[in-house]
Amino acid sequence: MQAEPNQASNIDDNIENTVTEISKTRHKSDFMIPRSQRRQFFFTFTLMTIVGWVVGGIVSIAAETAITERLVPKLTPGTQELWYMWGTYTSLSIFALIFAADQAIVIRRYVSGWLWLLATGFGWMVSTKVSDAWIDYIWGFAESLNRELSVEEAIILGIASTSAYIFSGIWIGFCQWLVLRRYAQNPWWWIFLNSFAFLLISFLLWLLSLVQTSISEVYRDQVYYLGEQGLTALILSVIPAIALCRLKKRGSY
Repeated sequence: MQAEPNQASNIDDNIENTVTEISKTRHKSDFMIPRSQRRQFFFTFTLMTIVGWVVGGIVSIAAETAITERLVPKLTPGTQELWYMWGTYTSLSIFALIFAADQAIVIRRYVSGWLWLLATGFGWMVSTKVSDAWIDYIWGFAESLNRELSVEEAIILGIASTSAYIFSGIWIGFCQWLVLRRYAQNPWWWIFLNSFAFLLISFLLWLLSLVQTSISEVYRDQVYYLGEQGLTALILSVIPAIALCRLKKRGSY
């Protein structure tokens, strides 16, 4: 009879330990990307995104150049005109698909790789075309004035074109959000993530433009181009990688 209180105490301790273990296990699995996998995911996603940016750029430029120089001259004038109007979509599509595919290879363990590929590729194409259209319109308006712009006007138009570039990132974020909302809890803020990345890119490129005068004129263009591409690739890989690690699984609280 004296053992009953001890048995009851042991039962209570076992229940408490079990609840604690369940709580810890659930806490560890709350995030879409488990804590134990975050470091590997971050470096892999960052690396593959940079690779996608570089390879996609090289392949798309090579494909457009090859078609323009070798194939287009053999076409009829009407077909050539169509190519010059719509040919940029070909190179842009190649770049977007390679860029998105490299990310999908890494993220497919946590969301649908095919959906991420389609969403990122389509979002990137729409974002680029919308941004280009607005920037062309802004500077086309400047040219229509038929006079030299004042310093204030140039600054205003520069801010407007940069804003068009920044806000175009919403298209990528929205398309990716359509995928993430099936797997993550309240990822609404992802819609604006790429715009934040574009804002950071614009700021860093502005800083880079301030110091380019200190670079030898012989290498200035090359250094600025490599710096621009490197900063852009790095920001577009690091920011989403960090954000993906912060997403919680759908249905976790």
